[in-house]
Amino acid sequence: METNSVREASFIGSTSKEVAQPVLTGTQKNAVAVPKPAEGRASRGGSRMLKRIFSTGVLLPVLAGLLFLALWEFQFFHKIFDLKKYQLPLPTAIATTMRDNFSMLLSYTGYTLTEAVLGMLVGSAIGFLIALAATAWPRWGSGSLTLVAALNAVPIVALAPIMNLWFGDGIGSRIAIVMATTMAAMAINAYKGMAAIDPLALDLMHSYAAGKPAVFRYLRIRNSLPYVFTALKINATASMIGAIVGEFFFSSKGLGYLLSNSIKVAKMPLGWSCIVLAAIAGVLFYLVVERLEKVFIKWHPSQRK
Repeated sequence: METNSVREASFIGSTSKEVAQPVLTGTQKNAVAVPKPAEGRASRGGSRMLKRIFSTGVLLPVLAGLLFLALWEFQFFHKIFDLKKYQLPLPTAIATTMRDNFSMLLSYTGYTLTEAVLGMLVGSAIGFLIALAATAWPRWGSGSLTLVAALNAVPIVALAPIMNLWFGDGIGSRIAIVMATTMAAMAINAYKGMAAIDPLALDLMHSYAAGKPAVFRYLRIRNSLPYVFTALKINATASMIGAIVGEFFFSSKGLGYLLSNSIKVAKMPLGWSCIVLAAIAGVLFYLVVERLEKVFIKWHPSQRK
């Protein structure tokens, strides 16, 4: 009896499921099977592309830059500030000078960028080591950070003769200048990241009997990575400034050297070409650091969009 009742129940359930399914006529099947027109997909793709451009914030800066260049080319700023063309060359004159001296400008840009990159890497590494030591031995940590901040407060103009006396008039003196100007930002930011850890996470590490090296490796250093990349992005632009200013005094190559000589002999389009290339190199350097940040700390909430 129980077996028959179970069979009847299953039969009834299957029958009800079959009845519940909708029955489509031929017209309805054709209506469902009709694909969406390609024009609609193309229009939606174009709208998505426009939304993506507006959302990334690319279009407005580009339009603002084009407007700025147009006003510059039509001498709008010359009339406002009462400037002559030899004082502020037009963008077309600067572009022509960059085209005529492209190989030399590219070589000098690479030389200055090498100084900036090497100096930033050395200065950031030393600053990170200072932050590690200050966190491990907090009694003298504040004192070391104060000394680094005091060194950073010294003007580059005062550092240049000293570094030239110590390291000669070659590339080493500019690397040392950039190192001194980028050390403090890394030391202060990295120390803040290592010190600002969650007390509950620290208690958890202690509950697992983790030693000091393990706490630094898995907790403090990992927590400091967002601060480290913030310091690297600051140093990406500061290093270009340090390298160019250092080349003003003791150098025979580089954008700073060429800019200084161009101003002395009144070759302003060539000087402005150096300024434009220095800005482009600084922006590219910053974008590289920003890309590395997205790769190495993709787990951080700031990278989740």
